[in-house]
Amino acid sequence: MSSVFSVSPLAMTTAPTVAPDRASQVTRQPYPNYKVIVLNDDFNTFQHVAECLMKYIPAMTSDRAWELTNQVHFEGQATVWIGPQEQAELYHQQLSRAGLTMAPLEAA
Repeated sequence: MSSVFSVSPLAMTTAPTVAPDRASQVTRQPYPNYKVIVLNDDFNTFQHVAECLMKYIPAMTSDRAWELTNQVHFEGQATVWIGPQEQAELYHQQLSRAGLTMAPLEAA
């Protein structure tokens, strides 16, 4: 004689699975900043470079624009702004369209 053995589904329960708290798994990283770099060239005047910096870079003072213009001339380049990518792309494009020679955007 064979016997039928059955197990109630309730008898096979195990401890509940606890999912880890998602907040503890998320690593918050800030967006990287980008550098807007003007390069030296043989055709833009000091005056034009300084005026473009004052026109397109927010809060750029005349004194700071001239310091950066001299840095471009004597050192070959100057980082004129550092910040979020979208703004960096805008300033880079504006300065480039104004005729300045620009390095590609790079992460800061």
